[in-house]
Amino acid sequence: MLMEIAMGLQQKPKSPDQLTNAVALYEKALALAPETDPLLRARIKARMGTALQAQPSADAAPLHRAQAAFEAALSVLEEQGSPEEQAEIWMNLGLVIQSLAAINQAKITDAINAYQRALQVFDAGRHPAEYAILHNNLATAFLSIPMTDARAKMREALAVQSFEAALKVINIVDHPAEYAMLQNNLGNALQYASSAHTLENNLRALQAYDEALRVRNARDTPLEYANTIANKANALRNLPDNMEHPELGNRGNLRQAAKLYLEAREIFLRFGDREKLEHIESALTDLEHAQGDWEKSSN
Repeated sequence: MLMEIAMGLQQKPKSPDQLTNAVALYEKALALAPETDPLLRARIKARMGTALQAQPSADAAPLHRAQAAFEAALSVLEEQGSPEEQAEIWMNLGLVIQSLAAINQAKITDAINAYQRALQVFDAGRHPAEYAILHNNLATAFLSIPMTDARAKMREALAVQSFEAALKVINIVDHPAEYAMLQNNLGNALQYASSAHTLENNLRALQAYDEALRVRNARDTPLEYANTIANKANALRNLPDNMEHPELGNRGNLRQAAKLYLEAREIFLRFGDREKLEHIESALTDLEHAQGDWEKSSN
């Protein structure tokens, strides 16, 4: 009963305190669970790990506790649990390690290995939603590795392939939010890939952003919408108005990019997202300089 109450608290938490209370309930449940029932204790630890994983904190302590909880649960579930239970833990463990790797407290390759372990169970046919999420996570993990070695281009290609693999099983009708997220992330991967085919990649990125915008809109998903139109503006800045005559410049695309940036800025301002606002302001300044340079060269 304690476990069910805790799960209810963390499903749609109204405040960080509810996640803290959920962790406390899992701890009470563990104190009551008999040592002679290791499977029950492992399942409680696994659920507690998900609450710790979601808990906001100024430091990485909850993430480290979550990692320890998942690893302890796996030691039992790999012998007594179902394949799906094991795969879910590998997926969550990968997310925790990826978050720790972002602050240099874990290795991103360990997160990649965890996602690949989960994909041994969560395949496209039986578990399309989990398969898509894992490929999205894999792609973001590949892209988070600094592009400083000879395998950088290979990792970029693997990231694009992972997004595309996920989109083969996720459609806009059944999973609109996931579809939009994947299309947006695919656009970013294409746009920033260090490829000799920059123009082609940017055109493909625009198509991906437009697909995401079939779902994301200013009314229902304002922040996601603002992210996507800002990403689309970034791509437009680097495309000529006429692909067959790039020498004619991109004055039209610069104007369209400016319009999108201004719309995104208004949304980020309304929601108080200072970091995104700084990026938008910087982009608008660069855009003004680019437009000024274009006008000088055309005179």
